Amino acid sequence: MDNYRYTGRNQRGELMRGSIESATPEAVAAWLMSTGIAPISITVEPDKLAGQPEWLRRLQRIGALKQDDLLLLTRQLGTMVRAGIPTMQALASIQRSTGNKALAEVMRDMRTDLDKGVDLSTAMSRHPQLFNDYYVNMVRVGENSGQLEEIFLRLFKQIEFEKNMRNKIKSALRYPSFVMVAIAAAIATVAVFVIPTFANLFKSIKVELPLLTRILLGTSDFALKYWLLIVAAMAITYYAAKLFVASEKGGYAWDRFKLRLPIIGSILKKAALARFCRSFATASRSGVPLVQAFTLVARVVDNAFYADRILTMREGVARGESILRVARTAEIFSPLELQMIAVGEETGDIEGMLTQVADVYQGEVEYEVARLGDAIEPILLAFMGVLVGILLLGIFQPLWEMTQLARPR
Repeated sequence: MDNYRYTGRNQRGELMRGSIESATPEAVAAWLMSTGIAPISITVEPDKLAGQPEWLRRLQRIGALKQDDLLLLTRQLGTMVRAGIPTMQALASIQRSTGNKALAEVMRDMRTDLDKGVDLSTAMSRHPQLFNDYYVNMVRVGENSGQLEEIFLRLFKQIEFEKNMRNKIKSALRYPSFVMVAIAAAIATVAVFVIPTFANLFKSIKVELPLLTRILLGTSDFALKYWLLIVAAMAITYYAAKLFVASEKGGYAWDRFKLRLPIIGSILKKAALARFCRSFATASRSGVPLVQAFTLVARVVDNAFYADRILTMREGVARGESILRVARTAEIFSPLELQMIAVGEETGDIEGMLTQVADVYQGEVEYEVARLGDAIEPILLAFMGVLVGILLLGIFQPLWEMTQLARPR
């Protein structure tokens, strides 16, 4: 479909201008006449993205689409499906009402695909920057089972849960990150402005300085002389680390290392397990086969280490082993969670048990985030105390020794 600009006159002879999306100019003319407007001219609006390759158009949408957009879109689609609104009309309504140009472009492309006879899930799969494999496969299950309304409701709850988990983790990391940045800024200020002042004083006095003082003066002098080299080295290190983490082995090693961090590692571990349990329960309850469910969940768990363990569980289930057995061999669940999984298998309600496990983990994450400040504050204070002690000893110890030498005996 294209956008058409039209000009016409109403029954009172007033000039009317506007734009509308339609398949053909004839359809626009028919619509104008049905509303009492005599068309004068109908022209196609130029597409600003015309001539650009498809990969570039998709690249321009990355970053403009956020999880909040997907959450709202899922809610709107579920509401419209429940109201019996056709999919084409629902997408057109969202396209007109959204203020996000990137989302409107996605809706437009999906409508074009649907107009060609493509399924909704297939149309979504062509926009991986917004719809991941888990989302697309859930919609495909809803289309095949006739439960699209229920699928959108479950997806909305799942996305909302993941959003809350991510917000909790960001909140957990915000305080220590801010404190570490403040400490680094304070150290840089002392090294650039304070220590050089004392260095000039110590040079004017011909005395042997303590080792700690010489180290501080040498470090400050090196930072002042080679600050550009230091900044370049930090930038290179940062981008090298990003490339390493982006690789398969690097991402696995980094995600596993994060889980071993004191205090924060426990929060990340429980958040990852909560995502697994909730996502797997949602997929299984919606009718996704177990092996496929493990594959989909491994892609949305947001941790390479746990993704590898989940894929190991999938291989065991594919061999005919029970979920309890593969959960034990994965070594990512505590005895309590294993017991709940066992009860779920015995009662035939594994989805309900996993949902309860996810609720437990979510509650623990929220509790640990709430007390994170109390847990980290003593560590940060001790670290700051050591740094301040080093600076004070390195700077004021020579002054104190010179004062002792200057006293009359």
